[in-house]
Amino acid sequence: MKSLQLILSNPRYFAPAFVFTSLNIWFGTWAIYIPSVKEKLQIDKADLGIAIFFLSLGVFTVFPIASKIINKIGVGRATWFGVVFNSVLALFPLIAPNYYSLCIALFLFGACNGLTDIAMNTLVTEIEKEDKQNFMSAAHGFFSLGGVIVGLGSFLIPLIGSPFLHMLITVILVLIINVFLKKRYYHITAAPVEKEPFSLKLFKPLLVLGIIGFVSMGSEGGIIDWSALYLKEVVLAPEALIGSGFLAFSAMMTFGRFLGDGISQRIGSIKLVALGAFIAIIGYVLVLSENSILAIVGFALNGLGFSVMVPELFRIGGNVKGVESSQGVAFIAGTGYSGFLLGPVILGFLAEGFTLKTSFWALLGCAALVLFLTIVLNTKKTT
Repeated sequence: MKSLQLILSNPRYFAPAFVFTSLNIWFGTWAIYIPSVKEKLQIDKADLGIAIFFLSLGVFTVFPIASKIINKIGVGRATWFGVVFNSVLALFPLIAPNYYSLCIALFLFGACNGLTDIAMNTLVTEIEKEDKQNFMSAAHGFFSLGGVIVGLGSFLIPLIGSPFLHMLITVILVLIINVFLKKRYYHITAAPVEKEPFSLKLFKPLLVLGIIGFVSMGSEGGIIDWSALYLKEVVLAPEALIGSGFLAFSAMMTFGRFLGDGISQRIGSIKLVALGAFIAIIGYVLVLSENSILAIVGFALNGLGFSVMVPELFRIGGNVKGVESSQGVAFIAGTGYSGFLLGPVILGFLAEGFTLKTSFWALLGCAALVLFLTIVLNTKKTT
């Protein structure tokens, strides 16, 4: 909890952490109004799926050029510009007059989300290097906190009565807070790195990190999308407990991220990722027991295990020797986000072709793969 105390007591650390919170508030507020947009534009689920694909397409489009933009204008300025443009672009999907304008609005919103994601993770990496303080994991905890704020804000929906007005109020409040905080990071630029010419030796640690990111975020996405159905159809849990798996997963995810930095300082990033994978393996064993209480405890352990993986991957990726921090972070973000999107789809095919329980056996195998890869990384001593 030292990193949480650090963030809450020092504006230098709170300012970038609040950008993490902001990103999830913008995205989450849009997400809760997806049914309203679908109804307003009178589109079916297939059309809605394509529109949401444009959101993902925007994210992926910006990944290859994000590091160049960040290095060109400075990581602090890139983060601030991301805040400003997200504040504007978050409004457009809710006022899109037709389906095609919705797709365009979501593409632009996704692109800005992707750039801000890479910029803010690079910013935290640079501050950690300058101050020799770890707070990446806690910053990701603040991202999770943004989702909690959105959930609480959803109770205001009947009172406000307008998706656009709700988003406008949200955007204004979040932007005002960021305006007061931007001076804490606006001037920060990435420290120059002595770049090495491309070689397989240089790329190999990034490739291993990318695979871990793909697998771990794919597993995270799979649990988010399939845990309730698993409890209902496989475990045959009581109706009242069907949502408990996701709740336990999310709560422990947030809790674990506030603990991660202190543990990382003691044992190192790679060992912490390995520990997270080991905890996740135990969680999957409990989930596969098909006992309601044990399965829910298992999902909680999954949340605890996965909570530290992604923040530590960003930290490792931003410190790979011979690679600019923004490039390392962009690579991890790209592979990880690919897994987050494709993981639930792959699990869906497995569930359809075999059984839903087979999908969770596959997730257990993924956690074991992450544990193996961290052992490989540790022998390479990339950090």
